[in-house]
Parts: sequence; C-alpha cells; structure tokens
Amino acid sequence: MLLKMNVYFSFFFILIVGVNLQAKEQINLDENSRFKDSTLTRLTQELEVLKKDGALNVLAKKHLQLGDFFKESEVFTEAIAQYTSALKVAEQDKKDSLQIILKNRIGYIYLSLKNYKKAENFLLQSIASAQQYQFFRAEAIAEEILGTCFEKKRDYLKALQHQQRSLELFEELEDAEGIAIVYENIGSVYEDLNQYDDALSYFLKANDYYQNVKNVQQVNVINNIGDVYRKTQRYPQALSYTQKALQLAENFEDKHQIGSAHKDLAKTYVLLKDHQKAYEHLYAYNQIQEREFYTQNFRQLNVLQTLYETEKKETQIELLTEQNKINEANQNLILLGGGAVLFFSGLSFLFINRKRKEKSKLQAYEQLVLQAELDKKAIEEKKLQDEIKLKTASLSKYSLNIAQKNKLLSDLSATLKKMSNRSKMDTQTKIKELAKELDFALQQEDEWDEFMNFFEDVHPQFFKDLAKVATSKLTSSELRLAMLLRLNLSSKEISSILRVTPDSVRVARYRLRKKLPINSKQELVHFLMNL
Repeated sequence: MLLKMNVYFSFFFILIVGVNLQAKEQINLDENSRFKDSTLTRLTQELEVLKKDGALNVLAKKHLQLGDFFKESEVFTEAIAQYTSALKVAEQDKKDSLQIILKNRIGYIYLSLKNYKKAENFLLQSIASAQQYQFFRAEAIAEEILGTCFEKKRDYLKALQHQQRSLELFEELEDAEGIAIVYENIGSVYEDLNQYDDALSYFLKANDYYQNVKNVQQVNVINNIGDVYRKTQRYPQALSYTQKALQLAENFEDKHQIGSAHKDLAKTYVLLKDHQKAYEHLYAYNQIQEREFYTQNFRQLNVLQTLYETEKKETQIELLTEQNKINEANQNLILLGGGAVLFFSGLSFLFINRKRKEKSKLQAYEQLVLQAELDKKAIEEKKLQDEIKLKTASLSKYSLNIAQKNKLLSDLSATLKKMSNRSKMDTQTKIKELAKELDFALQQEDEWDEFMNFFEDVHPQFFKDLAKVATSKLTSSELRLAMLLRLNLSSKEISSILRVTPDSVRVARYRLRKKLPINSKQELVHFLMNL
C-alpha cells in the first residue's frame, strides 16, 4: 500500500513539474520564434537587396547564412535550396573554397535526411576539390561526415577508413576539437561492432578534450561512455556517467541530450531491477520526447509560415509594383494617344483637300505615263515583229540561194558526164564555160556565214542551248543540220541545200539524235523546235 502511494505521489509530482516546464518552454518557444521570425525576415530582405546590385561573393554568403538558419531550424528542404543557390553563385564567382564548404553542408543535410547516396556524392566531390586546392580542414570535415554516412549504412570498414583519414588530417592541423569529434565517431563504430573495449578507449580520449572545454558535445561523449559501461554490465559506472551526462545536459538546456540521458538511466535501472526509478526516467524521457516533437514541429511550422508570409508579401509587392507600372504606362498611353488623335485630326482637316487634288493630278499623270509606256511597247513589239519577218525572209532567200547553187552544181556535174560520153564535142570551150560558172558559185560560199548570222539573230540562244544539252560535241555539219531542222525544212529540202542524198540526210539525222537526250517516242524536229 505504501509503495502504491509512493508511485502515485511520484507520478503526480512529475506531472506537475512537467506542466510547469511545458508552460515555461512555451513562453521560451514563443520568444525564440519571434526572434527567428525577425532573423528570417532580415536575412530574406538582405538577400533581395543583394540580388539586385550585390557582389557575387556577398550574395553567395547570404545564401549560406539562410541555409544555416534553415538547417538550425531543421527545415532541411529549404536549407538544401539555399545551399544549392549559394553553390551556383560560388561556381559562377569561381570561389573554390566556398564551393567545398557548401558541398560539405549539403552532404551533412542529406545524411540527416538518410539520403546516403546523395550525401556520399557531394562529400566525394568535396574531398576531390579539397585535395586539389589543399583545403585540408574542409577535407577532414568531409572525411568525418562521409565516415558517419558509411556507419549509418553499416559499412563499418569504410566508415573506419574515412574516420582514420579525417583523424590524420585533424592531427596534422593540430585541431583538438576535430580530433575529439573523430575519436567519438570511431568509438561509435566500435560500439556498433560490439568491440566495447576499443569503443570505450576512444570515448575516453574524446572526453579528455572536453574536460577543459565547455561544449554540449561532451554530453554525448559521456552518455556514450555510460552506454558502454551498461552494455558491459558495469552498472555503477554506467549510472555515474549517465547521471553526469544528465546534469551537463540540463546545464546546457539541451532537451535532446536530457531525453537521451533519461532513456539510458531507465535502461540501467531496469537492469538493476529498480523499476520505480526506471519508470520515472522513462516517463521523463517520454515527456521530453513529446515536448521535443511538439517544439520541433512548432518551430518548423513557424519558420515555414514566416517564409510563406515573407514570400507572399514579396509577391504582393512585386504585383503592386508591376500594376503601378502598368497603370502609369496606360495613363501615359491614353494621354499620348489622345494628343496624337487630336494632332492628326487637325492635320487631316487642314490638308485633306490638298491631298485629294494632288492625288487626282498624280493619277492623271500616272495614266499618261502608263499610256506612253504601252505605246512604246507596242512600237517596240511591232519593230521586233518586222525584224523577225525580214530575217525570216532573208533565211528563206538564203535557203533558196543555196538550193539554186546546189542545183547549178548538179547541172554542172551532169554536163561533165555528157561531155565525157561525146567525143566530137568542143570540150575546151565547154570546160571554160563550166569554169566560169564554178567561179561564180565559189564567190557565193560566204552565204553560209551570212545565213548563220541571220539565224542567230532570229534564234540567239539556239546554239548555246543545243551545246548544253548535247551529250558530246557536235560537228559543224551536225550544227548545220540542226539549224535547217529548226527552220522546219524537209529532208528533201535539206538534201538539196547540203548537196547530199535523202538517205545521207536520214543517216545524219540519226547520228545527231544519238548525241541528244531524246526519248524514243519524241520527234527530233519537235525537240529542236522546243529548244
């Protein structure tokens, strides 16, 4: 009965204390929220100013500050967004050291979000760049975070390799705090591997650094030492270190570490079979967890609400600014348009009659010019027609002359044959007559040249077009044949002009056809006429 009363009294006492603490924390939370709201508003306003006329390095650092703010508020998506914006600006500004720092921050955020693949990708990039530019401190931090990433993935061998590399770098830099952090990380890996002696050794080394340094990280180290003692069944030492961790956590007002200490104390008291105290510490742990969950959600919600309201105000300001510009532009446009309408209406009223008269005169003049051009073209066309008729008549005349000459030659040939058959004829006199006739015919040989000239006047492009389409070079006799066919002369007329037989003309036509791109169904004369 007495034990039950003690339990009820303890529960009631804890409940009252918890309510008072929650009320106090609510007041502190509200004050902290107002402070963070003002910080976020200030940082956002400064960022907007820098976007307009700020230097790239200052703009990148402002994005970094906002990323750190969201990281502290555990609004990780916004933190990544700000770090990524800072990284883009740093790449544009070619700030290599800042790029390495930002990749470490992004890798840490992805580790917190348990996105180990992305965390590993950014951290490996950071390590490569840090080695290239000999930025050893950033390399050490990246190796330490990457080791923790592999520990979370339970790849303990790689975790130890990266933590050992980080330890070497921190030792070269003589960075005691960095060495202590890595000692704790290595101890945590050995604890996961159930190698408790090695784990305890590294935790104690880390604790040696924090003995003279006031840092909340010491709470976690002492808590880890208590865990190792508890797991190795050394319960008095476990209680001593865990209670010390609880006291330090309360001094630092670190709710997360206070909760962890209560949880570990509950586990130890269960193993010691002191269920009353185990229950009290477990209840305290649950209360803290509940408040932490509420506080974290409230903090995140408050930051997101502030961010939303800030962006909403900025959007409204931009919309109002644009609307004012549009309204001002519309007013100016209306005034300008009204003035322009009045001005042009006045001009139209003053000059409309003058323009009508000028237009009538211009139309009359254009008609006269058009008529003159038509008359000129008609005269030129008539002149060209007359020239074509004249040249066509000349071609016909030359064709007849050539035919007559050829007839003369044929007659001479017949006379010579008769003379050879008559023995009593005065051949000497007859030969002299024939010679005179031949001399006269030879004097007319240049008629072919004149004939060609007349033909080219009438058909100036014929020979050029014929040469282009011909598959091989045409002879002078083939050109003459093509010219006569273009004049649409019959084979008999052509044979008379060229002084050959009709069969020879057919053979010549066949050879000419072979040199031209004519299909089997097309007439040679039609092809030349259309050329």
